[in-house]
Amino acid sequence: MKRLAASACMAPAVVSAVWPVTASAAALDGATLSALWGVPFAGILLSIAIFPLIAPIFWHDHFGKIAAAWGALFLVPFAFAFGAGTALGTFVHALLDEYVPFIVLLTALYTIAGGICVRGNLHGSPKLNTAILALGTVLASIMGTTGAAMLLIRPLLRANDNRKHVVHVVVFFIFLVANVGGSLSPLGDPPLFLGFLNGVGFFWTTQHLALPMLFVCVVLLALFYALDAYYFHCRTEERTQFLDPTPDSHGISIDGKINFVLLAMVIGLVLMSGMWRPGISFNVIGTHVELQNAVRDGALIALTLVSLAITPRSARAGNAFNWAPIEEVAKLFAGIFVTIAPVIMILRAGPAGAFAHVTRLVADAHGQPIDAMYFWATGILSSFLDNAPTYLVFFNLAGGDAQTLMTTGATTLAAISAGAVFMGANSYIGNAPNFMVKAIAESRGVRMPSFFAYLMWSGAVLVPVFLVTAWLFF
Repeated sequence: MKRLAASACMAPAVVSAVWPVTASAAALDGATLSALWGVPFAGILLSIAIFPLIAPIFWHDHFGKIAAAWGALFLVPFAFAFGAGTALGTFVHALLDEYVPFIVLLTALYTIAGGICVRGNLHGSPKLNTAILALGTVLASIMGTTGAAMLLIRPLLRANDNRKHVVHVVVFFIFLVANVGGSLSPLGDPPLFLGFLNGVGFFWTTQHLALPMLFVCVVLLALFYALDAYYFHCRTEERTQFLDPTPDSHGISIDGKINFVLLAMVIGLVLMSGMWRPGISFNVIGTHVELQNAVRDGALIALTLVSLAITPRSARAGNAFNWAPIEEVAKLFAGIFVTIAPVIMILRAGPAGAFAHVTRLVADAHGQPIDAMYFWATGILSSFLDNAPTYLVFFNLAGGDAQTLMTTGATTLAAISAGAVFMGANSYIGNAPNFMVKAIAESRGVRMPSFFAYLMWSGAVLVPVFLVTAWLFF
């Protein structure tokens, strides 16, 4: 506490010391930055992709330190090159303008949804499984892909725990509930919330992604039903009577129902921050924090604490709730949001920046955006890096002005949004809930595909669907 108090007392002195320099942070021209400033960002994303495969134990123990190291590898040289004040201003802007709102919302959804426990067991028939996947797909845009996945994956596994073939059920659950279903609101998937923070309207994605999302979901649900019916009715080993560790019950019950009220309040707070514009802001080391955003984030933290206080312990115990998944996301994304700062500056410079070749890749000879290329470029990188920072990269590559992108650039923004959300399903590392669902399934005895085996699933099922989607809509 003494150290905290001392830090608080020193803060004004630090701010006043760096203020004249931080004023230039926002004016830093991205055209003057070398592409080498993007190395720490690429490094942290490659670490997320590779370390869990080649050194899983080391990664599990030290992922926070690795993220911090990449952040330091950007900030320290940046401070030497442009001044400590500019580096501090960039750091504070990345945290307050993007990271804090992002992680506060994700933590609130994770905590509140984790307090809702669905009890009871039903028979895992093709109709029931398809219905659960359809329900989760709808809920994903309301309570987030993380919330919907954590709510329904355990009931789905219980319903199918006497069946031999369950892998396809979990794989399609990742496709639909943990990814594509989150397309219709900023609450659904982290990339869309980042777009909302950058000025995209709350219901803009509902209007512009509804048809592509409906097409993809209907096709995937139809494919799932056909595959599940094949295993359920046609495979001899599936018809064998296995001992059911959780016999079917007459119905289901829900523990922790008060959290549905808290979820509704979360939705109301996000809507409020998009509609209420009092015009009041606070200047924090060069970053303007608007009053409505500060109120939203403070209230979300309060709702998180309320959920922890009033949820019955039996509900969280039934969900095997713990903080490990959100802790990993919090540490890794802190590094991501810091190291992506120079990349965004360079991309905003457009053809004058060091990434001009990327601009040429997604634009024609006249400089007009090629929407299908935006869809595939955003999607492919989202598959193997992470869809939230990838969305930011291409959002800024397309100009970074939300009002322009929502109007004259609507198809381009829709292509970026769809690519980031849809193709997060292409690999385990494309979206945070993917690994969480995989881990829960494996803990229940399901032998999930390896990283590359899962790519075969997504390549066979998703890529053809996305090819048709690009042709129809982009």
